[in-house]
Amino acid sequence: MLVVLVVVALYLGNIVKKAGDALDTSSTVDNVTVPAAESVKKKAVGIVLLGMDTRPKGGTMNTDVMMVAVFNPNTKTATVVSMPRDTLIELDGYKERKANSYYANFYNQAIEEKGLSKDAAKEDARQAMSRMMSKYYGIDIKYTGIINFQGFVDVVDALHGIKADVDINMRYVDTADGTNINLKKGVQTLNGQQTLDFVRYRKSNDGSNMSSDFDRNQRESQVLSLITDKMKSLNGVTKLGDVIEAVGKNFSIDMPSNEMQNMLKTYFGISSSDITLIQLEGTWKSPYVYLDESKLDEARAALQAKMAE
Repeated sequence: MLVVLVVVALYLGNIVKKAGDALDTSSTVDNVTVPAAESVKKKAVGIVLLGMDTRPKGGTMNTDVMMVAVFNPNTKTATVVSMPRDTLIELDGYKERKANSYYANFYNQAIEEKGLSKDAAKEDARQAMSRMMSKYYGIDIKYTGIINFQGFVDVVDALHGIKADVDINMRYVDTADGTNINLKKGVQTLNGQQTLDFVRYRKSNDGSNMSSDFDRNQRESQVLSLITDKMKSLNGVTKLGDVIEAVGKNFSIDMPSNEMQNMLKTYFGISSSDITLIQLEGTWKSPYVYLDESKLDEARAALQAKMAE
């Protein structure tokens, strides 16, 4: 028994060290002390979550994954709203454009109009995203987190794959950026790259088996739930160190590292049943998705309610 306790203690100590190192790497701001009453340990927090393709070939600053999440420490629960990438954003004070182009636009403005360095421009763009999404959803959003697609791949690989239900046959090849999607319909264990292919798939090379933004959002939600539940399992816990390292290398957020540690401690063990996933719905009319206003209002109300719990 003593030997087991020593092994567990050493393992947990290693996890804590890995977590500290990863969080220091992921935080893009100085480690300031947040007042106790305002800390994520005590107060609900709103976060913009963006997924970005940063591959040397074919990568852009457009955000293929766009979510807004509210975490509430009182109930240890969260509400996450996923927005189709081609959504037309109509908001006072902002030029109408596709949702996935705003971060890149804010970044370019910061460089060209404000004369900021690239690193400073990224921080400026994060803050602009938080402000815009705060206004759009009617909640206080403090932080914007960005994960590149390699991070997505590495996290799933660290968990030794996830068992997903692939809804259609998927085959698409693009030699320009190295894309090679080849998945068959059915329940199967996907590795990291296959999971990314599953989420990103749009259509085959001949235009058949097309997927809409709404289909991709459903896949995002399925994968998020699968990852969350696997991390909570015994197998997932034993791989936690590898997951933390994968996140640390590929995720960045303008949250102080000590607050990130508080997030990890507060929501450690959260399961998919604790997370309400809302996919915004609408109508596709090229080149935009026009959201259903009643569904958007419901999503806003859900985020606001989670803030107030």
